[in-house]
Amino acid sequence: MLAVIVACEIGFWVFLGLGLLARYPLRMRRTGAALLLAVPLLDLVLLAATVIDIRGGAVATWQHGLAAAYLGFSVMFGHRTMKWADARFAHRFAGGPPPAGPPAGGMARARYEWLIWLRILAAYAITCALLLAMDKLIGDPHRTRALIEFMTAAAKVPLIALLWPISYTLWPKKTAPNPESHPTRDAPRS
Repeated sequence: MLAVIVACEIGFWVFLGLGLLARYPLRMRRTGAALLLAVPLLDLVLLAATVIDIRGGAVATWQHGLAAAYLGFSVMFGHRTMKWADARFAHRFAGGPPPAGPPAGGMARARYEWLIWLRILAAYAITCALLLAMDKLIGDPHRTRALIEFMTAAAKVPLIALLWPISYTLWPKKTAPNPESHPTRDAPRS
């Protein structure tokens, strides 16, 4: 099971890299699009492998929990990661605009951090839903104990990630003043 998870993670980056390479430097837009469309198919491969393994009588392990977590985070962050990489490739190889980063500070950064945390929380919820579905599918508490233990241990991820939005909310970084907001600073001298 672990080998399938590792293969899917490596496959994600390989298909993403090849898709962007075909799309921008090689200017093969259709090939690039086909390779990029293959990226989400890896999630289906992982889901199928997990279900086949569980249905085949395997005792659930932390690896099955990791597969569910991979799927949850892929659903919530996969498209975002692809857009992030696409913006950088477009800038580097196709003369696109510089990619925008997160807000530098202030409440805009706090909102940004809360939205990221909500994505993490949603990924955890998807992970839990998949783990509970596997638990129901197996129907034997002795074979699924590791799934429930993984769910409990994985709860630390959104709890720890909560530190970032809280810190940006309570102690927002100051943003550099906008020169346009102080017209007298650059006004011509008489």
